[in-house]
Formats: sequence, structure tokens, C-alpha cells
Amino acid sequence: MKLLKYFFLLFLIVNLSSLYAEEENLKTEITKNLRCLICQGQSVYDSDSEFANSIKILIDEKIKQGQDKKEIYSYLKDRYGQWILYEPEFNKNTYFLWIFPIFIFLIGGFLIFRLFITKKN
Repeated sequence: MKLLKYFFLLFLIVNLSSLYAEEENLKTEITKNLRCLICQGQSVYDSDSEFANSIKILIDEKIKQGQDKKEIYSYLKDRYGQWILYEPEFNKNTYFLWIFPIFIFLIGGFLIFRLFITKKN
């Protein structure tokens, strides 16, 4: 019977530690995609400003309340604006940000292709 209690305790410890690791991974993933509004060149994950630390605490609370990544991003976006996200959503205001690199890549590819064609002739 004692052995069964020890196995149950071990099982409980392993599950709690994996749950904590999942929460930390989610927190890390979210904070790496948020821009520190004070530092502006760093993510919230990398920053040690008061703002970044308060956002980390807020994210911890939101995760403990059971909110997922999308809900947390939505809350922060509503509060601080779209600019806080390093990867903005694809919508009518940001489609140019998403399509422009593809457009430049295609033009560059076309120019390189054309350069090789003219060199062969």
C-alpha cells in the first residue's frame, strides 16, 4: 500500500512539473512575439523594463485563468494596439506587410532569370 502511495505521489509530481513546463513554454512563446513598448527594439521576453515585467506577470495571470494564446493576444492588441505584435494578423490594414516581401521576391527572381537568359544569348 505504501508503494502505491509513492507511485501516486511520483505521478502527481511528474504531471505537475509537465503542466508547469507547458505554461512556461506558452509564456515564452507569447512574450517572444510581443514588442516592448519601452525598448521598442526588443521583445518582451528579452526586455527587463518595468513594462515588460508587468506584461510577463499579466501573461502569467491570463494563463492561470485558462486563457489561450489567441485570447491573450487579443486582449493585448485591444489594450496596446496592433503594434505590440511582431507578427500582425492578416487583415485589410496589414495585407501589404504580408504580400510585399513575396512581391519583391518574385520581381527579384524574374530579374535574375532575365539576367541569365540575356547572358546566354
